[in-house]
Amino acid sequence: MEGPFTSGNALRVLTHSLSSRLLLLTLLYVLVTEILIFVPAIGRYHESLLEDHVKSAELAVLPFTESSGKDVSPELRQQLLQRAGANAVALKRMDVRDFYLVSTLPTKIDRAYDIFHASLFSEMANALDCILNGGNRALRITSWTQIKGAEAIDVILFEDQIHAALVDYARNIALLALLISVATALLVFASLYIVLVRPMRKLTQSMIAFRENPEDPSRIVSASQRRDEIGIAERELGSMQRDLYASLQQKNRLAALGVAVAKIQHDLRNILSNAQLASDRLASVDDPVVQRLAPRLVASLDRAVSLATSTLRYGRAEEREPARAHVPLLPIVEEAVQAAIDSTKAENVASTVDIDAKLLIDADPEQLYRIVLNLARNAVEAMTSRSAPARLTISAQHQSMRVTIDIADNGPGIPEKVRERLFQPFAGTARPGGSGLGLAIARDL
Repeated sequence: MEGPFTSGNALRVLTHSLSSRLLLLTLLYVLVTEILIFVPAIGRYHESLLEDHVKSAELAVLPFTESSGKDVSPELRQQLLQRAGANAVALKRMDVRDFYLVSTLPTKIDRAYDIFHASLFSEMANALDCILNGGNRALRITSWTQIKGAEAIDVILFEDQIHAALVDYARNIALLALLISVATALLVFASLYIVLVRPMRKLTQSMIAFRENPEDPSRIVSASQRRDEIGIAERELGSMQRDLYASLQQKNRLAALGVAVAKIQHDLRNILSNAQLASDRLASVDDPVVQRLAPRLVASLDRAVSLATSTLRYGRAEEREPARAHVPLLPIVEEAVQAAIDSTKAENVASTVDIDAKLLIDADPEQLYRIVLNLARNAVEAMTSRSAPARLTISAQHQSMRVTIDIADNGPGIPEKVRERLFQPFAGTARPGGSGLGLAIARDL
């Protein structure tokens, strides 16, 4: 049960949700971008305010630099200088300095600005200093001038007008930047939510629903026609879910089939036991043909009983451990090849067993016989559909501590599609009517 909604819970949801993280990151990145634009903008504006005061001071003292300026009355001169917003103006010439006093000079200069050597970084630093520390400071602004005969101009004034104008400008720019940031963040978030987050949420919900009941085909995700990574992920997820659903269905059918086979094998084992008793009596008959066929019949029945018992055990996932022994390989292979040919009634198959009679192998004779029998039967069945002469060759090599058995045939080979599910029960067969169990049994053994 979820706890009460608190600020901590809200923060946890906000930081753990992909949508919320995306919104926060979008806001953060847009704000950083706006800051990178805002600081240079106020720096440039602060520099323009300083230049405006210098130009106003130039216009104010320009009449006094001409010869006719001497006729200007002191009252008019005072009004012109006051309109420049300066306390004093000084023109630097080659050998003299003209000084024009408007009002009382400040006792000290708090900050000096040299427009000659201003750079972007110094403009930004000066603007931030003015906003944070400015107000009533006394300033001296040094700049180049267009007044004839003057090299530079110095303007002394108080900072209150510049500070007030810069604060208003910064406030307006900040509000505009915040508005743009929020609008941009919402647009970017809405776009990413539609394009990325919502499809990802759909994929996540589909995975959760499919995990709860993977045998319900209605919970398989419906892939869209998108061609981007999301579309690929949807199609791959749908394909994986369909494969898993098919695999579960096959396992359910195999489980039901296993129960039926176990019942059949139980009864078959009893029938084979009765056949064993009959074969034992048949072995005592003096007929030469019976004496020649009886051992093979007895061995086949013994293996059939053992196979039925093993099948029952396999259905309970209790396949016995191999009873390994050093046994000759040649008799096992020859018997398995002959049994494969006899069981398929393939009379036109020429078999060659190239194995040294002295070669011993460390293995379970019964399990090795079943492995070779399944592989040889597959090879014989693959060649019976061809009109060309069928050849089955089995060889073995002993290298170091390993014996390699090679079973080769001149059949058509295994199709590429069948190779993908070659060792899956009931799936890895290329022959019509085949069960697809031979290689699965051989691999398990």
